[in-house]
Amino acid sequence: MSEVLSATNLKFLAQGLWTTLYLSFFIIVLSTLFGTILAVMRNGKNPILRWIASIYVEFVRNVPNLLWIFIIFLVFQLKSTAAGITSFTVFTSAALAEIIRGGLNSIDHGQTEAGLSQGFNNRQIFIYIIFPQAIRKMLPSIISQFVTVVKDTSFLYSVIALQELFGKSQILMGGYYEPSQIFTLYGILALAYFVVNFAISSYSRYLSKHWEQASE
Repeated sequence: MSEVLSATNLKFLAQGLWTTLYLSFFIIVLSTLFGTILAVMRNGKNPILRWIASIYVEFVRNVPNLLWIFIIFLVFQLKSTAAGITSFTVFTSAALAEIIRGGLNSIDHGQTEAGLSQGFNNRQIFIYIIFPQAIRKMLPSIISQFVTVVKDTSFLYSVIALQELFGKSQILMGGYYEPSQIFTLYGILALAYFVVNFAISSYSRYLSKHWEQASE
């Protein structure tokens, strides 16, 4: 077990964890941006934009993420990191678009009318009135999707050999055969994923509580 917990191995796994966090950060930022754009398009008045957004969301959400990884990597001939970020962004944007659209639709239409009566334009109403209220309602679902992103990056090693946290652990696994050594490696792996995702979930709960107190 001491061999498994050597400084060299822990540094090797830490490099994989950094890659996982790096990938997840860019995927989450880009997916939130594009997901919001898709949600606004789908809720908008322009029928062409609604049609485009609806087709994208429904098609992408109903195709497995693993297949998108293969398509982006093989068809577009991207490097592993770029392919991983792109494929996850394509898929996660569609999932977040539905979450965000649901949150926006949960806000009473009277809020828009109240904003118009105060002289706000549609853009100002969305930014300052609708979206801040909607984000509070959809935050738990959004955070759940973020956690899924972090966990699902583990697909990338088996599909396109991208050495994130799970990939690094699999490389190390090839040098150990004792059950105690394997369990130790998987234990470290599980603990790393737990710490990251628990931190994300805890921050989400903190934000929700903070917003509730601020609104009282």
